[in-house]
Amino acid sequence: MRIATTIFLTDETITPVRLARALEERGFAGLYLPEHTHIPVERTTPNPSGGELPREYGRTLDPFVALAQAAAVTRDLGLGTGITLVAQHDPIGLAKQAATLDHLSGGRFTLGVGFGWNVEEAADHGVRWSTRRELVRDRMAVMRALWAAEPTAYTGEYGGVRASHAHPKPLRAPRGPVTGPRTLLGGAVGPRLFAHISEYADGWMPIGGRGLAESVPALRAAWAGAGRDPAALHVVPSAVRPTPGKLAHYADLGVEEVVVQLPPAGEAEVLRTLDAYAPYTAAAPR
Repeated sequence: MRIATTIFLTDETITPVRLARALEERGFAGLYLPEHTHIPVERTTPNPSGGELPREYGRTLDPFVALAQAAAVTRDLGLGTGITLVAQHDPIGLAKQAATLDHLSGGRFTLGVGFGWNVEEAADHGVRWSTRRELVRDRMAVMRALWAAEPTAYTGEYGGVRASHAHPKPLRAPRGPVTGPRTLLGGAVGPRLFAHISEYADGWMPIGGRGLAESVPALRAAWAGAGRDPAALHVVPSAVRPTPGKLAHYADLGVEEVVVQLPPAGEAEVLRTLDAYAPYTAAAPR
């Protein structure tokens, strides 16, 4: 099982360069970074985890810039977003960012895709909340058109793109209906999410692993019903607090990669946490 990490990197934490080097030195498989462009002070949307929203949410580094720094100082470390709020991006620009990072890193990029939870943040980007899932679906189709080997046009309900020359291309070969970097969708269990995963992604990135024994078979059924290769499905639990029993349970479910949570802290605390997690990477293939 590959052990990757996630962290809220901010202007107050360990730097991307120091963290990336430490991860590769210790045998971790990857680094996934979250995204928030801003957190409106006046909002009614509650923290999904309850309580006050932690300070780091309003201080996150741009994940693509931070991952580019990480890519420049590593050779094998996987690089991913966990997650990108696709509805809050221009898809043409986002397609270029993702393809460039994948190209410069030698194909190490994973695009984690999320629909968001902060209504006010999305509204400032012009997103109508009730349509955000279909908006993301449409924008992913625009991006796939730009990543296609030949100039490809796309017209959808929320936008489109003319057949265009658009390079660089992501390095990963097309997989069934999916073109571009490895793509994982986040989100809560449900038929609509599983239908979207089966339509335009390589798998699912749930937060934590609660309920996977029931939800993974349901996802596999939706995946098979869409004609996708059963062996190609990726389930990558994220923000996990690891224990030997928990990782063994995931392995029994066929999970091959787990993303463990690091504290949004300075260098000393983050490195202590990495050393505490190091036994989990000892036997893990890269």
